[in-house]
Amino acid sequence: MNMGDQLHQRIAADVKLGQRVKIYAFTNLYGCCIGDDVKIGTFVEIQKGARVGDRCKISSHSFICEGVTLEEEVFIGHGVTFINDRYPRATNGDGNLQTEADWVCVPTTVKRRAAVGSGATVLCGVTIGEGAIVGAGSVVTKDVPDGAVVAGNPARVLERPRLS
Repeated sequence: MNMGDQLHQRIAADVKLGQRVKIYAFTNLYGCCIGDDVKIGTFVEIQKGARVGDRCKISSHSFICEGVTLEEEVFIGHGVTFINDRYPRATNGDGNLQTEADWVCVPTTVKRRAAVGSGATVLCGVTIGEGAIVGAGSVVTKDVPDGAVVAGNPARVLERPRLS
């Protein structure tokens, strides 16, 4: 593992790291599982319960939250944000700050060999299909079919699924 300057990383003891993982400075990883041969760029946060498959590349400034699964060989561009809460609030009904008991984590899956372009936002509860491509800056609000190319806000299919 290439740890860079360890003073500029927060990798919790509960992180499960595969072999030959490259992690660059200013990262924050806790409670997640990272597969073999993964490359994690600068200023990336990966939260507890997130799973990253083998041979993925996560570019700088991306946020992989709890409930997100990246299968094998997934590419995540710069500044990609995943969301895991359909109805986010700071406080509960009585005005107190919310705790984990006050919300439901909604899972999201990015299937094998999919690519999510820089600046995209992926809402919770969706599946990005195998080999699909999400264009830069897109907002993914619903499932993306295997092999499709989508872009826009909301993301729409530009190219029908490709046969590989």
